[in-house]
Amino acid sequence: MDGNLRRTAGGGSPTGRSGAGRRRLAHPGAAAAGAAALLLLAGCSSSDGGKDDGLPAAPGQRPKSVTPFWVNPDTKAARQMSAYRKDDKAADARLVNKIAAQPVAEWIGVDDPQGEAGGFTEAAAKAGREALLVLYNIPHRDCGSYSQGGAADGNAYRAWLEGVLKGIGDRPATVILEPDALPHLADKCTPQKFQEERYALLTEAVGKLKALPHTKVYLDAGNPHWIKDPGRMVDPLKRAGIDRADGFALNISNYQTTAENTKYGKQLSAMVGGKRFVIDTSRNGNGPAPGGDDPENWCNPPGRALGTPPTTRTADPLVADYLWIKRPGESDGTCKGGPKAGAWWPAYALGLARGAK
Repeated sequence: MDGNLRRTAGGGSPTGRSGAGRRRLAHPGAAAAGAAALLLLAGCSSSDGGKDDGLPAAPGQRPKSVTPFWVNPDTKAARQMSAYRKDDKAADARLVNKIAAQPVAEWIGVDDPQGEAGGFTEAAAKAGREALLVLYNIPHRDCGSYSQGGAADGNAYRAWLEGVLKGIGDRPATVILEPDALPHLADKCTPQKFQEERYALLTEAVGKLKALPHTKVYLDAGNPHWIKDPGRMVDPLKRAGIDRADGFALNISNYQTTAENTKYGKQLSAMVGGKRFVIDTSRNGNGPAPGGDDPENWCNPPGRALGTPPTTRTADPLVADYLWIKRPGESDGTCKGGPKAGAWWPAYALGLARGAK
């Protein structure tokens, strides 16, 4: 990584340049989750061993009036909760249930985009809810840092996207499109020779996703400690098709406060036609780690906490949703003793849950 504050998270990694700004993303292997979702449709669920500890056998759905998004009953957090119960660790099970009980984004993997997108959206629709998906496969991803990778080239990305489109079809979905892709253009991390292709791919993706009948799309616009001046995101957002998108996303896999993101988002919204925005509140309950622009503050910082649970009740008409885009409990990368980016880390998950208000 080149020193910025990345986001880690649900799925991949970001890159950033100044330690405070980036968020890093960690790619979570959604294929297994997609297969699990399909199994659940067939009636499979994990057993709680008959324990009477006040916890559900599997997470249920949140009220639609609070959030329309689907709670996957077979996430890594749900499996961890079940394992703690079987080991008679009721206190730890209750802590991890703070994560398992909430709708978190599903990061679509590389190998079977149609199967995963189809599995998640079908499971969500059958539960009367909407799928929340993250697409994170842009070529030259993450500037060669922890979540480097992505599609081999533009044609490979287009083929992958076609699978996603077929998988979603006419079912409701909200898509967070390519975390870091635009902020990395704004902060000059992505080499010049790849920039035009990236804009072209994002513009095509926005257009094709919005051509689906029930799909919302949000482009990533960084966070206030990475980009700092929201005006820097105006041209990248416009070139990527913000006029056709539903809005933009902030704080993906980062820890910046909801108040700061709201202020930044409202300034940016005024410059891009009044577009609404969503904020990732998955790990910002205690705000960012102390240390200012320390480039390592984004990666598995200790003492952080779960933030506001996902909801449409944001008390601000420009803030469409608070979402958990980063999957709490998944590592930002191999720093501070963590496993690889996107891997489940039980100790960190417990820490986030303990710190939650």
